[in-house]
Amino acid sequence: MKAVTVIEGRGVPLGRSDVDTDQIIPSEWLKRVERTGFGRGLFSEWRDDPAFVLNRPEYQGASILVGAARFGTGSSREHAVWALMDYGFEAVIASSFGDIFRNNAAKQGLVTVQLDAASVAELATLVTDDPRAHVVIDVTTLTIEVPAHGWRRTFDLDPVVRERLINGWDDIGLTLRHDGEIANYERRRATPPIAVAIRKG
Repeated sequence: MKAVTVIEGRGVPLGRSDVDTDQIIPSEWLKRVERTGFGRGLFSEWRDDPAFVLNRPEYQGASILVGAARFGTGSSREHAVWALMDYGFEAVIASSFGDIFRNNAAKQGLVTVQLDAASVAELATLVTDDPRAHVVIDVTTLTIEVPAHGWRRTFDLDPVVRERLINGWDDIGLTLRHDGEIANYERRRATPPIAVAIRKG
């Protein structure tokens, strides 16, 4: 996955809490065998409504989703993260996340920013009132801000997740960090054991 240090983009106020993975990507989309193309299925049941926020022209091309409480709960489908990223989202902001969703997001390079509920509500109001405002998320300093409005917050991120994002390490990348040790182990394993003769007395 690509390294992530700073994300800058416009925000989309989803305005819904308790968004589970089945709502993010409905089950009929799980029949696909590729990991691409899931963006078309993102919130597909809600997108049938012309008034749904992702259908509004002022939010086209936005890359930061502003959720609410308990985003990404429900089943463990990794497709939910694929759908968000395939659509173009680079980060999701919420006051709480489903644990499995957040873990899957970290492995794919989707940044999850957890803020207190009041801060999430303030940010949602800002991007509602000013859809052109840019939100800046800095993974290195763990800050999020809307410079045009003087709004700034800090957030926590697991140190291991932060390191993964900054270095672009997926699970394979983490394993390859130990490439030398693995190679040494394989060489030792390939060496035939030394035969020990036992002399009968």
